[in-house]
Amino acid sequence: MRLTEASESGGHTRDININIRAKRTQRDLIDQAAELLGKTRSDFMLETSCREAEGVLLDQRVFTLDAETFRKFQAMLDAPPSENPKLRKLMATKAPWEQ
Repeated sequence: MRLTEASESGGHTRDININIRAKRTQRDLIDQAAELLGKTRSDFMLETSCREAEGVLLDQRVFTLDAETFRKFQAMLDAPPSENPKLRKLMATKAPWEQ
């Protein structure tokens, strides 16, 4: 389950205020998009912000390994790729727009 799904579907009441100041043009743009999706401004802003926040958090590619696991990981990266006939055929095939 995505983080935003938990907050959207849990039936929890909203108990925290988030206040921001915006330009009239920004508010109007948000309102136009929210209306197009049949959402309130608050729902649209909250869902969009949470989706973007998830993306930022998921883009963090930092992970830690102990020395032995890191050695094995490096060995896998350094090893030549295994033979893959389907991939070789795919890479040899011209794209439809190149034919």
